[in-house]
Amino acid sequence: MTGDVFISVCIPAYNRPANLKRLLDSIQVQTYQHFEVLISDDSPGTEIVSLIQQHPLSPMIRYVQNSPSLGTPENWNEAIRQAKGEWIKLMHDDDWFADARALQVFADMVKKHPDAHFFFSEYQNVYLEENREETIRISPLWRKRLSSNPENLISKNVIGPPSVMLHKKIPDCIYDKNLKWLVDIDFYIRYLRSGPGPVHIPETLIRVGLGEDQVTRMCFRNPVVEIPENLYLLNKYGVSCLKNIIVYDAFWRFVRNLNIRSLEDIQHASYSHPVPAVIQSMIRFQSSIPASVLKTGIFSKSLMILHYIFQYPKLFRG
Repeated sequence: MTGDVFISVCIPAYNRPANLKRLLDSIQVQTYQHFEVLISDDSPGTEIVSLIQQHPLSPMIRYVQNSPSLGTPENWNEAIRQAKGEWIKLMHDDDWFADARALQVFADMVKKHPDAHFFFSEYQNVYLEENREETIRISPLWRKRLSSNPENLISKNVIGPPSVMLHKKIPDCIYDKNLKWLVDIDFYIRYLRSGPGPVHIPETLIRVGLGEDQVTRMCFRNPVVEIPENLYLLNKYGVSCLKNIIVYDAFWRFVRNLNIRSLEDIQHASYSHPVPAVIQSMIRFQSSIPASVLKTGIFSKSLMILHYIFQYPKLFRG
């Protein structure tokens, strides 16, 4: 790593030295050289420090130990704050580069699209306990939806985890510390609202390690996490975002999948703020329908469209 720093590879670490070593090994072999490695460490012990000291990349690594631990996503934000590069390549410590030319491809795309600020690649999910891999690609339809309105990400995260993207460093554009489950979606939406549209790289450049100890696995279908975060996000962007039927459908599925049948279910999830009228209407409507019907895709979609049509004038006029 010589010359000017163009890309900062920012790694939020926590108590997983074996995973971090795999990532550092993949960085060591990169053919592209104008980057730095910044590790922000939330670990209370010394295992991460010991690994860094013994790794061949040690002289090129800038290390920050957080005391007390910052948690997710503030540990991510600290890595970004400390970065000196013009471009940020956040890499979670359980992910790694797919091959030695991955950073070079990202850098070449920046030069090819000088007006763009946000790039993301295809990636490969690696299910560590199952010895199984799956390549994730965005469809042409979702590429169009993403370019037309970043809020469509509320319906489906078609970008992927932060490790698959590269973005220009923008002051004060960091991850919302109030979120864990939807933190990446929220960041993408806010970032893409502020500048040019995203550029997709149709190559598998990142491998994403999936294991039982991940935050996302612990949050999935957990009402205490998902209910407050979804309603927080709706409050943050405003009910007007539900004029987009794709986003409307996402909140319809949110109510259905978490089996929210009354406002008491929301209160039990420790959400004490007012619930928007449109969500209350969804809850009342769905609670009158057998759960078995709601679980049938074609019926659920038809009912969602019906509810959207009849509620739109009353809830969104003006």
